[in-house]
Amino acid sequence: MPFMNLPATEDRLDARQLAEAFRQFSEASEALTGAYAGLQTQVGQLTERLSVLMGALPAGVVVLDRDGRVVQANRAVEAMFEAPLAGVDWAAFSAARLAPTETPGEWQLGAGTETRRLTRDDAALESGEGHIVLLTDVTDAHRMRLAAERNERLAAMGEMVAGLAHQLRTPLSAALLYTANLVQQEMGPADRERIGNRAMERLRHLEKLIRDMLLFARGETLGREPFGICDLVAELTHTLEPLARAKGLTLESACACGDTLVVGDRKAIAGALTNLLENAVQALDAGGVIRFQARLDGAMARFTVADNGRGIDPALQSRLFEPFFTTRPDGTGLGLAIARGVARAHGGDIGIDSEPGRGTVFSLTLAMGG
Repeated sequence: MPFMNLPATEDRLDARQLAEAFRQFSEASEALTGAYAGLQTQVGQLTERLSVLMGALPAGVVVLDRDGRVVQANRAVEAMFEAPLAGVDWAAFSAARLAPTETPGEWQLGAGTETRRLTRDDAALESGEGHIVLLTDVTDAHRMRLAAERNERLAAMGEMVAGLAHQLRTPLSAALLYTANLVQQEMGPADRERIGNRAMERLRHLEKLIRDMLLFARGETLGREPFGICDLVAELTHTLEPLARAKGLTLESACACGDTLVVGDRKAIAGALTNLLENAVQALDAGGVIRFQARLDGAMARFTVADNGRGIDPALQSRLFEPFFTTRPDGTGLGLAIARGVARAHGGDIGIDSEPGRGTVFSLTLAMGG
């Protein structure tokens, strides 16, 4: 078949169509260029606003990349640590400077009189390229909380001043009476020893009452050290078992915490638990059973002291933790109040579950962070 040439109007675009297409392309390009310039302006404005906001925030803000290095830090956080943070490995840097406290979620920065209290919140970026750390200085709030707790304790002592005078007068009067008898010439050695022992008992009771009052008024823990939960359970069981056995009681203990450590005032915590165990020993008759156990409960360590005794009347349960309230003639009425103060100082508390005729269970919790 012979080759046929197509008309010129069919193998090329019309000049007017090319011009129109070029015009539309130019308009679209100009629109895109304008939109891009607008976006750049908006990004610049947002960046400026974000920088001003971060600089004005009283809280510390740290932006980390996916490797955990500081990309950006505001003035507040650099003032907290007194050092530039750009480029540092945040995990190692913060671990060396922030120590956990007895309150979950709160950290201690510095030492001595310059100690600060901080809360820390971490939020991952939606892009997955890192996260933001927010540090808030709660030092003043912490001091106000401690002052409020101390004022509550002092107010409680003020309300009970009349009862306190009675508490002090009774053992003091008895001790004076006994010691007055010691000067009698006709008293034999056996009587002198018996009366001397009774005077010493009253003086020891008076000394314990004053010591408990001071502990209650201070209401703070002094030492901070890590110690094994199960080690403490074993130690207290070894200490209290002879006392229970002498009264014909069985003391059983168990710890499901393994090698877990808790940070806190070991002596104060041991004293609080000893108070619960001694109360159980004194409340039971021969043949009774005391179960002393410890386990982990989320972020808390939970100690329980359970007995199969007579139980506690509901009307009395609400008053057990009141300062100077006691059902024992030789009690100071401060043991449980002090124990609750110790638990709360470690981020926990004390609870009671008791019914008449079904025994009593005291639970003491401590925050794992101390």
